[in-house]
Amino acid sequence: MLKRIDAALEEVRKPVSTANGLPNVFYTEAATFAEEREAVLFANWSAIGFASDIAGPGEAMPIDFAGMPLLAVRDREGTVRVFQNTCRHRGMILIEEKRTITGAIRCPYHSWSYALDGELRATPHVGGPGHNMHDDICREALGLIEIRSHIWRDVIFVNVSGNAPDFEIYAADLIERWREFDQPLFFGGADSAFQLEVDCNWKLAVENYCESYHLPWVHPGLNSYSRLEDHYHIEAPGLYSGQGTHVYRPMIDESGSRFADFAGLHSRWESAAEYIALYPNVLFGVHRDHAYAIILQPVSHERTIEHVAIYYASADMLAGDRAELRAANSGMWKAVFEEDIFVVEGMQRGRHGVRFDGGRFSPVMDGPTHLFHAWVADQFVAAGHGA
Repeated sequence: MLKRIDAALEEVRKPVSTANGLPNVFYTEAATFAEEREAVLFANWSAIGFASDIAGPGEAMPIDFAGMPLLAVRDREGTVRVFQNTCRHRGMILIEEKRTITGAIRCPYHSWSYALDGELRATPHVGGPGHNMHDDICREALGLIEIRSHIWRDVIFVNVSGNAPDFEIYAADLIERWREFDQPLFFGGADSAFQLEVDCNWKLAVENYCESYHLPWVHPGLNSYSRLEDHYHIEAPGLYSGQGTHVYRPMIDESGSRFADFAGLHSRWESAAEYIALYPNVLFGVHRDHAYAIILQPVSHERTIEHVAIYYASADMLAGDRAELRAANSGMWKAVFEEDIFVVEGMQRGRHGVRFDGGRFSPVMDGPTHLFHAWVADQFVAAGHGA
């Protein structure tokens, strides 16, 4: 770690009224991204995909997680497992594209084969032609390397290091905050999912999502009815941050049809909604009649893919007669998120201003964003950097 990063961390961890933001190298240098991969993304519970994308037994999905090849698989019992997408023989990638596995996970190089639970089942010719066993090859010790995983709100989380607290502890505060929404979620399907590719560091997407300060200028349409002054901060230091609104309007079509509400919600949710970044890289939104999740896939230190999925409160909302309404809802959110692209890409380009010192925060408006910066700095200090 470069000394200049170490010296900057304590400035980031100061109170919001005096703190600086993370310095440029946290956005512009591959070396810092490599450090961050270990200290932030791998050390904590990070989001990598949606369980609904592998809905049936045998479905397998390769995932690039900050350069680490992973494989999410739903086994015959319906359990989602995550493995390194790497053969234990010579390190070959096992699965290149999403598909359904009807038999075993077979390496295309030398045909070593694994069960869906990761057990090594076949090693053809490993002892010579026609000899599929060898005394020095212990199959029991050479199963796929499983990565610790957990599913919450359809999001597949992984803890690569294996050292984070159990997910139920890690996310306990947010789980309790949204206890009312602990109900079945029904993924809207193809018309309720999309991706956005953005030329920015993944952290900028988190920072922008956390705050409502930019609404009047970046989201004038949204701000016309859910105004800046209708929003409030959500701040849980060391855990998550975001924003909420007291003004939410359900989408209603020309016939007066709308989505069903989640059951048993408090009356405050009649007009409220909340948008929270659960550190490090997943963005959630909840409303009385639908919810969404955005997984930020860090491709490099200057490129991110945003994976968006929208969910509903009832399976009835997945019917064909709701398709137009679902598509309209998806289109509305896509337009809102696309409005943010020029901002996060502009900040990325701005971080190449060599004399930019990380910036300052509004003590009143930037609290949620500052909390995220401070949390990232805390992860680096916990990993042995800084003062």
